[in-house]
Amino acid sequence: MCPRSSFWTISSGNATTLEAPRESEDATRRRRTVTTPVAPRITRVEPFGRRGLEVRLHLDEGEPLKVALEAFERAVVGVGDTLPPDRRRSLLEVDADVRARDAALNLLSYRARTRTELARKLHTKGFEAGRVERCLDRLAERGLLDDAAVAAAFVRDRLRHRPRGRARLASELRAKGVSAELAGDVIEEVFENEEVTDVSLAREIADGWVARQGRALLDALGADERSPERERAHRRLRAYLSRRGLGGDALRAGVERAVSTAKNG
Repeated sequence: MCPRSSFWTISSGNATTLEAPRESEDATRRRRTVTTPVAPRITRVEPFGRRGLEVRLHLDEGEPLKVALEAFERAVVGVGDTLPPDRRRSLLEVDADVRARDAALNLLSYRARTRTELARKLHTKGFEAGRVERCLDRLAERGLLDDAAVAAAFVRDRLRHRPRGRARLASELRAKGVSAELAGDVIEEVFENEEVTDVSLAREIADGWVARQGRALLDALGADERSPERERAHRRLRAYLSRRGLGGDALRAGVERAVSTAKNG
């Protein structure tokens, strides 16, 4: 018995030809050579920047890659290594984390900030929300973010240089992202430590206001008889004290202090 030929025999008249059988579609696909993309290779590492804390990775294909020196070192790559997509992605993630942290530390070097204030600044610099939160968590773990400490320092500074009542101080702290509960606790503690009250602050604030007024307004403020000028002077004084977070007994104490000073000045 003749073995099966791998060719078909085709007869045409007196001529006989041999033709290879057609491959199935699947066989054709299997025969195709699949080309795997070659990952770019690092050919040179160039430090740059004023302090040399960044590097430029030159590749044998494509544009150079700029990353923080710390990110480069943590990625454990060097000249001759390839950068496949997953390793490149990991390197850039670490680089973004490093840059977010450095931006946060730079902001904190100018002045203390609450967590909310720092988050707002980092968002304006283009860092994504999730990265910012992770960065702030790490800073807080290391004691570099402390809303209570920032709030206390802020209140002490206000009392010494720009006196405010409790209500105004609480409002300013909330604008910084300090919770209402924490703001209240901090204000209470600082007032106790500094031995001040809203009433004593009102008198201090009134003294400062009187010192900046002209003689005509003070004469109207201290006048015994009612007049449009006296009413205007009182309205200005009350509005000033109110804007500084004073009300009730404290506001009345401030008005009395200012009127007394105006009369005896």
